[in-house]
Amino acid sequence: MKNNIKVERAINGFTQEDLANKVSVSRQTINAMEANKYIPSTVLSMKIAKIFNKRVEDLFFLEDSD
Repeated sequence: MKNNIKVERAINGFTQEDLANKVSVSRQTINAMEANKYIPSTVLSMKIAKIFNKRVEDLFFLEDSD
């Protein structure tokens, strides 16, 4: 699964630490998601989408290989 978290963070002026604090995870978790090494839970995906005022589908998307 790919995501647009890094782009949305930049648009909103958030550091990885800022976003991590807002959704109650570690900065390393945000880093792993941005590197496509960690697939977040549905709840975490929804929290992140809410922070950016986006739909989950706008931030996370499946690739053909998924």
